[in-house]
Amino acid sequence: MDSTIISIIIAVICVAAGILTGKFIFSKNTRKQIEDANQQSQKILSDAQLSAETLKKEKLLEAKERFVQLKSEHEKEVLDRNRRLADSEIRTKQKEQGITQRLESLDKQVKENDTIKENLNRQIEVVNHKRTELEKHQEEHIRRLEKIAGLTGEEAKAQLIESLKQEAHTQALALQQEIIDDARQKANKEARKIIIQSIQRTAAEQAIENSITVFNLESDEIKGQIIGREGRNIRALEAATGVDLIVDDTPEAIVLSSFDPLRREIARLSLQRLVADGRIHPARIEEVVEKTKRQIDEQVIEIGERTVIELGIHGLHKELVRIVGKMRFRSSYGQNLLMHSREVANLCAIMASELGLNPKLAKRAGLLHDIGKVPDEETELSHALLGMKIAEKYGENPAVVNAIGAHHDEVEMQFVIAPIIQACDAISGARPGARREIMQQYIQRIKDLENLALTYPGVEKAYAIQAGRELRVIVESDRVTDGDSDKLSFEIAQKIQTEMTYPGQIKVTVIREKRAVNVAR
Repeated sequence: MDSTIISIIIAVICVAAGILTGKFIFSKNTRKQIEDANQQSQKILSDAQLSAETLKKEKLLEAKERFVQLKSEHEKEVLDRNRRLADSEIRTKQKEQGITQRLESLDKQVKENDTIKENLNRQIEVVNHKRTELEKHQEEHIRRLEKIAGLTGEEAKAQLIESLKQEAHTQALALQQEIIDDARQKANKEARKIIIQSIQRTAAEQAIENSITVFNLESDEIKGQIIGREGRNIRALEAATGVDLIVDDTPEAIVLSSFDPLRREIARLSLQRLVADGRIHPARIEEVVEKTKRQIDEQVIEIGERTVIELGIHGLHKELVRIVGKMRFRSSYGQNLLMHSREVANLCAIMASELGLNPKLAKRAGLLHDIGKVPDEETELSHALLGMKIAEKYGENPAVVNAIGAHHDEVEMQFVIAPIIQACDAISGARPGARREIMQQYIQRIKDLENLALTYPGVEKAYAIQAGRELRVIVESDRVTDGDSDKLSFEIAQKIQTEMTYPGQIKVTVIREKRAVNVAR
């Protein structure tokens, strides 16, 4: 602001100098203008001084306000610091008071502990004194007991120990039996659970094989060609295939009869080719049969390879693959052998997984457990032992070999998967619909079921109904009470369970009826 004023003053001086310098040059009018300029400069100078004074006052006021603000902030900070110091002094005093109180309480506890210690010492002395007196009384009491009982203390102690030992042994046996029963119950429950889960998770197929195959013809005129002159064609076909051909009055059909499904399949395919070709004579029959046998052999290998691929079994010997495919054309009690082996393999894998064992090894053993039922040559060995020899011959795992031989208890089980194979074989063979039951066996089982119930006293009649799934027992109401009926139902069910072999389950129903009959005349 001062520099502004100085500039204005210098400007005024310059103007005045200019005026003085040019007063002789300018005219009278020019002097008047110079005077006006002097007046304006004076006015400007006064205005500049006034604004300078005003600015100075404003600056002074701002400085005072700033000073007052800094002073108040300083006072506030001092007050906060004093307050914190006062708070810290108060806390320090409180801590000192707490420490003083603790020291006083500790001193008091020490004094009390000294008092308690003195009291305990006095009590210990009293207890020792009483113990000494008690020992004296006990010795006196023992001497009196020995005198009365006629036994020394050692003898009495030995008898007491022996009696306690016997009692403990009895209790231990009871506890052991209880633990064994509980463990057996839990094991049976867990085993049933695993078996049920395995069955539920396996898709079972019902495949019923027959001992005959019906070959349909377009017309009965072809029967004469198949029979041939004096029956030479049919004899050649039967000799080449080992199948009996039955040509009777059945229209447009020939029956192929054989217990070997493989031979029936060869005969069917051969007959189909001969009929389609139209040339039927002994030489042609032998040629077609040989070609069909080769085709079936290829089909058997293909079936075996497809089976092991679907089951995820690797590294199986080619000969074992062929045997597996051959099982497709064998049946046992009407159950297809390959379907049965596949079902057993899947059950074994599931059960082994539930038990934490190797499912692949169990599945392998399950698939191969019945390979002894399809031998290339006749043998006197059982199918389990023969299958064990075949598996061992082609380098199978020892666990698999043992499981095959032991699944009918013909050799000792040496590996954990052996009982799994046995159980799954039984499950697959015993489930409802798995195997065809011979009519005579079915009738005999029904009779045995009814006769078993009739052996109990008070049983009047017994009927096996629902294909042997339920046994209804009618008792004499005069000899059997309601309570006896419950007991009789339980006993019959237990006896059926222990003495008979049957699929599924049998429901035992005991019926007791009291009839009072009078005639009004």
